[in-house]
Amino acid sequence: MDIISHGLYGWAVFGNKNRKEFWLSIGFWILPDFLTFGLPFAINIITMLSGGSGSIFGQAGHHNIDAKYIDAIYNITHSLIIRGIVFWALWRIYKKPMKASFARLLHILIDIPTHSLAFFATPFLWPIFNYKFDGIPRSNKIIFIPNIIVLIILYSIYMYKKFHKTKKTK
Repeated sequence: MDIISHGLYGWAVFGNKNRKEFWLSIGFWILPDFLTFGLPFAINIITMLSGGSGSIFGQAGHHNIDAKYIDAIYNITHSLIIRGIVFWALWRIYKKPMKASFARLLHILIDIPTHSLAFFATPFLWPIFNYKFDGIPRSNKIIFIPNIIVLIILYSIYMYKKFHKTKKTK
């Protein structure tokens, strides 16, 4: 799944109650991809703006970035094991489960079937196992079109509820 869709799902599913939930849910939802690809993306933007040519990713999955750095961060941020440890730690700190942190769980679960071995398959059992499921790439119309349809449905429901709630209060 792409980072924009992750953010939209995070907001639609978890963050549409108040401003704090909004930012927390989007943050938790895009965090795995932002931590992994944010720095290389910024470096490539700066390179292109300064007259260089650059592409964030090449055919092999890495281009103009340190593959070891990307793989290490990707393993950490896309592991259900690590997510479970972070969830437990947050629960201990806040004395209750953090609703917005479920966005990170769903991020990982959505990535498992929507990433192929050719491009950042999700290491969801890392560091215990290095197994990665060979899913259907998110660019494939079998994934891309339903993703857009689900987002349209979620946002239509949200807008419908918001419109009718506003109408009732007038």
